[in-house]
Amino acid sequence: MRLTGIETLGDSGTYALHFEDGSRLRCSDRELLEYRLRAGLELTAEAYETLCADCRLFAVKQKAAQLLSQRAMSAGELRQKLLDKGADPGDAEIAVNRLLELHAIDEEAYAAMVVRHYAAKGYGKMRIRQELYRHRLPRDTWEAALDTMPDPDAALMTLIHRKLHGEAADGDTLRKLSAALCRRGYGWQQVREALHRYAQEYSLPEKDEDT
Repeated sequence: MRLTGIETLGDSGTYALHFEDGSRLRCSDRELLEYRLRAGLELTAEAYETLCADCRLFAVKQKAAQLLSQRAMSAGELRQKLLDKGADPGDAEIAVNRLLELHAIDEEAYAAMVVRHYAAKGYGKMRIRQELYRHRLPRDTWEAALDTMPDPDAALMTLIHRKLHGEAADGDTLRKLSAALCRRGYGWQQVREALHRYAQEYSLPEKDEDT
């Protein structure tokens, strides 16, 4: 395969390689030097296939860096996004591992950010654990991140006050409120105790939400 031309693409150290059959590859300085690329160079079929593989890996690395520059994400999220965009699994793994080596991906910091974000929305620990799983964060980052969570009981009381406004509630309202709070990730016993504290705070007659 004959290389007919090399085009510089901007100032990013990226080049377009044009071949006699009309095909085009993108590469970096590394490929230019390693393959000693120049216009008119004849590549064997084996060398061309190897160059194609290296260029595909370069493209995946570029895409990984671009995605990560748009927002923070876990290694698992980035890997899945690359696969969704058609990257070879091996290339995706290499690209993600390289970013981990460069500390461009900080999964502990990202896990803490996920915890803070969903805690601010009023979610309890069980729901936040689901979010950590959904964001494909490794389990060994979970507990340290959850330790940064603001007092969940305080957040729970805020939600109850926001709903009941210091007033008593009938059994049906309490059942619906309890179910909603459990869906937010608070435990059933935790909710019962919070409702008990709420009633005591306002000297309200307590009603059993189970009745």
